Amino acid sequence: MTSADAYGVRDFELPGRLLAVERDALVPLLRARPDDDFALPTVACPGWSVRDVLAHCSAALMRVVENRLEDGVFSAESNDRDIAERADWTHARVVDELERGMTEAGPVIAEAGGALDGVALGEWVHAGDVREVLGAPGAYAGAGLPDALRLLAWLTRDRRHVPLHADLDDVDEPLRLGEATAPRPPARYIGDGATLVRLYAGRPVAGAAAYELVGVEAGELNIFG
Repeated sequence: MTSADAYGVRDFELPGRLLAVERDALVPLLRARPDDDFALPTVACPGWSVRDVLAHCSAALMRVVENRLEDGVFSAESNDRDIAERADWTHARVVDELERGMTEAGPVIAEAGGALDGVALGEWVHAGDVREVLGAPGAYAGAGLPDALRLLAWLTRDRRHVPLHADLDDVDEPLRLGEATAPRPPARYIGDGATLVRLYAGRPVAGAAAYELVGVEAGELNIFG
């Protein structure tokens, strides 16, 4: 990935590719875990268990697939209803729906012209939330990290987010995020890609790799607010 990639024409296939890569890693992991793991509380989503996060993710993706995107669809109230509707489902059924959503949502997101790109990134971040609780490798990283960073760069530019220049330990080229023509000078980040994702997703960084952030407060980076 290069800086030019981050500011090029939107890659319509990128969200679907990110979902497919994460599907192939996450779904087998979930199917191999004991039932008790699904009841574990998450750190990133207070009040939600692993199962709740997965139910939210599968419901959100199926709303995309089935074009059920009425106003307020991703509100806290809507999310709680989606989780409650799946309360009687087996864990396996939730995972099956998640797999279907991660498989079928990509083309729909591609055709939405960018309006749903954030859903794909949010799903990938939630997969990181689950991985972290389960102690599995690849939380906010793994094989999907290059695509996730490209999508993050695109979204922050499209939303005219605060400009930031990132020198990443695990990526060869610097990454430019945020509004390219913003009047303020870009902030600077030095660290790894996973920690950068945590900052932009509003996830805890305690225990993450050391990093430097200059010219912006960490809270200003959160794109999910």
